[in-house]
Amino acid sequence: MSKGKAFAALALIVAATIFVGILDIVGLGADKTGSAKEIKLGLDLAGGVSITYQAVGDTPPSSQDMEDTITKLKKRVENYSTEAQVYKEGTDRINIEIPGVYDANAILQELGNPGTLYFIEHYGNDGVENYTVTYSEEGYGYVLNRSIKDILADGTIVLVGTDVKTAQAGSHKDQQMGNAEFVVQLTLTAEGGNAFYQATQRAYDRGNDTIAIYYDGEFVSVPKVNEPISGGVATISGMASYEEAERVASSIRIGGLKVELAELRSNVVGASLGQEAISTSLLAGLVGFIIVVILMLVIYYFLGLTSAIALALYAGLEIMLINGFGITLTLPGIAGIILSIGMAVDANVIIFARIREELRSGKTVDSAIKVAYSKAMSAILDGNITTLIAAFVLWIMGSGSIKGFAQTLTLGIVLSMFTAVVITKLLLKSLVAIGLDSPKLFGVAKEVKAIDFIGKRKIFFGVSGLAIVIGLVMMLFVNKGIATRGNSLNFSLDFLGGTQTNVSFDKDYSLDEINKLMVSDIENIIGDASVIVTKVQGSNEVIFKTITLNADQREKLNEYFATNFGVDKETIRAESISSTISKEAQRETIIALIVACVCMLVYIWFRFKDIRFGASSVVALTHDVLVTLTFYALAYISVGSTFVACMLTIVGYSINATIVIFDRVREELKEATGKIDLAKIVNEAVTSTLSRSIFTSLTTFVMVVALYIFGVSSVKEFALPLSVGILCGTYSSICLAGALWYVLRTKIAKKEA
Repeated sequence: MSKGKAFAALALIVAATIFVGILDIVGLGADKTGSAKEIKLGLDLAGGVSITYQAVGDTPPSSQDMEDTITKLKKRVENYSTEAQVYKEGTDRINIEIPGVYDANAILQELGNPGTLYFIEHYGNDGVENYTVTYSEEGYGYVLNRSIKDILADGTIVLVGTDVKTAQAGSHKDQQMGNAEFVVQLTLTAEGGNAFYQATQRAYDRGNDTIAIYYDGEFVSVPKVNEPISGGVATISGMASYEEAERVASSIRIGGLKVELAELRSNVVGASLGQEAISTSLLAGLVGFIIVVILMLVIYYFLGLTSAIALALYAGLEIMLINGFGITLTLPGIAGIILSIGMAVDANVIIFARIREELRSGKTVDSAIKVAYSKAMSAILDGNITTLIAAFVLWIMGSGSIKGFAQTLTLGIVLSMFTAVVITKLLLKSLVAIGLDSPKLFGVAKEVKAIDFIGKRKIFFGVSGLAIVIGLVMMLFVNKGIATRGNSLNFSLDFLGGTQTNVSFDKDYSLDEINKLMVSDIENIIGDASVIVTKVQGSNEVIFKTITLNADQREKLNEYFATNFGVDKETIRAESISSTISKEAQRETIIALIVACVCMLVYIWFRFKDIRFGASSVVALTHDVLVTLTFYALAYISVGSTFVACMLTIVGYSINATIVIFDRVREELKEATGKIDLAKIVNEAVTSTLSRSIFTSLTTFVMVVALYIFGVSSVKEFALPLSVGILCGTYSSICLAGALWYVLRTKIAKKEA
């Protein structure tokens, strides 16, 4: 590279960094398009619309009907935000909270219209198809050839939702093949069963024709009719999994709901964390970023300077693209950003360590940079792709805040790879081209004697096993005996549900004033620290969400508001509310985590040609999750929506650090000649990456500690266990992962082809 091109490249990168920074701060034009202030924030950070519906009718709705209604509404409000919450209040009310939306009237009508389910015959009475198959690059689908109104008039709507009594997912054995087959079993009303028999007879006579199940503007399923179906009982087969069968069954149940909803009240609510949470989180991010940059400069000299510029550009691009893609940012989303910043630093550190090693061998700076990038690329790609696989699985299979976490993490990983592989490399080559090529400016690695990690493996295994056993004992025996709610972990109302208390004051208290004046007193009255506060904008009403309160606690709370703030006790409303994280969401998250781990295992197996690398990685990250869970049990920290984000961050962090070490082991195995000393190879691999492991952990730890120091109480509850998890992930990668692989490799001999 010529000096002219080098100066031009440096000027371009610096100019791009400054431009992106200005765009993030002030935006473009009078409406400040693209500024950080335009980022959509979740309900916890920015507030939004809160709507309460009440079921109407002569008889109270069943619990199943209410759960199905909640499922339907969740599907609808996801169009507004993946962070929306839908939960039950009392026995016949449903609360909906949608972040970033402030016009309640604009969405009331759509949410209040339940979708209608139709069973549609393939052909109308005039012989024309009611629907046809369509083909595209994504696969095949179906499209209506005429409107539902016309099909109803034609008389070829076989059934509507209310003709279905029950719809349940199930499975049975295929009699011909003997395989498990997933199905949906329907029970119809007497009138519906008769109509369905006649329709299936016509479809069968046409040669195993289809009948479409159409709900809320979409084709749920289009099964073939293998025989006329009588008796009012039908089975829909051909489902790929139980989850698909349950989805179809749920859609059929939802389409047949008899619950009629009426709006009870709608409010615009303020942020549950308050403006203080946003400002302190931003301050923590800025302080953490400055400390990371200083550390990079002190430890890596000129290399640190290039990293600082690349990280500044990375941070600016992250903010710009979060805004551009319309991602809703919540506390779990911030967790994804923290993890991706750690990985951005990690990629640079891996490269810098390699450069210093090559300089130690006598290479020129220019040659050292080329060789370092060549050797470091496999570790960077494998580490980032492994975490990216997990992020994609969580994005596709997760729900709510899990999607928000996956979105910011995916974006951050892609950007971190770009800045580390492209921007940092261009900066380094440009600096060398303009004459800054003295090894003293970059630093030269010193020879380090390998530490005997393998020899101490029994101690490491014992310490980890003891920590996990202590956690299990606390959860299974101790906590259940001392906990006020009899739970092994301190589950918050996100998981358990609780009580919602609406209080109207005689003045407009700010959220920060409420947190300072009332929250600690309320926590003492109810004996629990998980109090969530939201304000109803445009009024003096405040909503307090707490654990489930008994009659005595409710009376004490009412007396507290009356005595200290002059509130009329008769105006205080208290209702039981269901959990905001439903059992379905919990199941989805667990399944997504299992699938993500399996996918990571398969990828590592494919890349390293040895499943023991993958197995060791998964065991190490499972260890990190269990030890962090032990910390939750010992400290009895509230387990809420941020708990899932914390665990996901630890999983992503742990697997990335382990991959870097295994990449060195793989490299050493390729270069080894003669008799292979596996213990020596693992020890040298861990030792050579030790500085990288410690420094990357230190930079990420600094970001999290800054959040803990400056953050509000709910942010602290997230940052504290996350900091423990980061330390644990570092420990497992250094002390356990390589030792686990060594044990598997020596105990399970590799089979030769």
